[in-house]
Amino acid sequence: MKIGRIGSFTLALAMVIVAIFSLRVWIIPTINDAPSVATRLVNAVDPVTQVPDFSTVNDIVEKKKAFFDFLRPIVQQQNAIISMERDFINEVLDLIDNGKSLSETQRGLLNELFDKYQYAARNTDTKSLNSLLKRVDIVPESMVLIQAANESGWGSSRFAKEGFNFFGEWCFSSGCGIVPSSRGSGKSHEVKVFVSVDESVASYMRNLNSNTAYALFRSIRADLRSQELELKAEQLIYGLVNYSERQDAYIDELLDMLRHNEKYLVNVDV
Repeated sequence: MKIGRIGSFTLALAMVIVAIFSLRVWIIPTINDAPSVATRLVNAVDPVTQVPDFSTVNDIVEKKKAFFDFLRPIVQQQNAIISMERDFINEVLDLIDNGKSLSETQRGLLNELFDKYQYAARNTDTKSLNSLLKRVDIVPESMVLIQAANESGWGSSRFAKEGFNFFGEWCFSSGCGIVPSSRGSGKSHEVKVFVSVDESVASYMRNLNSNTAYALFRSIRADLRSQELELKAEQLIYGLVNYSERQDAYIDELLDMLRHNEKYLVNVDV
């Protein structure tokens, strides 16, 4: 099993995170001539387009560690992108609160975020931006890792290996993905295919942050934010009740996995 790419990816990510703090000094104030924050981070590292064969790892502990180590830097990168988007929105809120007008570029970037997170804003004002902030927020790392393990069978599923789909996301147009062998008659969904693992993680986070089915997840997170509490996976998992037709049984399964794998997930939440 070859997972040597993990080291170089992690190093590249570390360089990106360091760059965030130096770039932030001028990215937001001079946003007029700066490209999308997300574009900067996405282009900072090469997308992951190879999945290790986790099925060849016989030792359960080693398999779990390898799986988490493989996905962790990708999750961190996507959360870093969301954090910078969130910082930008807060900077714009400060401008509005101080009675300052926004540039065309700033308005354009905000419109991109409104579109990305599927929020229909009538006006760019404090109310709409605070509502957008409920969507533009990180997803706890341990929750992402546990759900990926659950949905992909620890990276061994056909959909993870052939379509980089680690979260069981569906699509509904013919040819958009992989047809499940267990798909019932009369159903037309396919399991979405992504061009990289990074795209799969980004799509999953965007889904949680925008789909009406996960409004509860976002409400729990916003409530924790308002109390200045840590975003804990064991609380936010309850917001995934609509992720599976199994609903409560699915939540119980994720919580059970979280407890049993806690020693591999210590201090990984952002």
